[in-house]
Amino acid sequence: MSEYLMIGQVLKPQGIRGEVKVKPETDNPARFNVLSEVYVGAGSKKNHVSVSDVRVRAGYVYLRLDGATSRDEAEQQRGWLLYVDRAHAVELPEGRHFIVDLIGCTAKDTSGKVIGIVTEVLQPGANDIYVIAAQGGTWLVPALKKVVLEVDTAQKTMTLDTALFPEVAVFEN
Repeated sequence: MSEYLMIGQVLKPQGIRGEVKVKPETDNPARFNVLSEVYVGAGSKKNHVSVSDVRVRAGYVYLRLDGATSRDEAEQQRGWLLYVDRAHAVELPEGRHFIVDLIGCTAKDTSGKVIGIVTEVLQPGANDIYVIAAQGGTWLVPALKKVVLEVDTAQKTMTLDTALFPEVAVFEN
């Protein structure tokens, strides 16, 4: 499991006083209101930066990072990816998982036969879609409780009811 969870990306400076506009990568952008710091950086090399003056508006988060006070300082933050460590991640309800933890799971049917590997999670609207790389192509499987019977992110496995695939899943060659 990844030690850090991405929660947003800096899009651009906002105004002239050092604020930035952030695209949140979380179901709840209001979670930024309680953060006093985040991590930034590439790979496993991440640095703490302070967070202040947070406000959420129209699906975006506006904030000040690392005490920036000018547009030029904010411009240097363009493109930054913002992370929290697992200790500061929101607690998910039973049956919910972070997308990063689903990627790489081995998808199996109820008899234990391997279907493929989860390579991506799409979020088109009503429910998530698991993209599963299988032999000969790709399965697109909706994240429905009747289809996804069990997920064990610690073991990186997922059990699916393949009997329902003709009704709900799509196979692409």
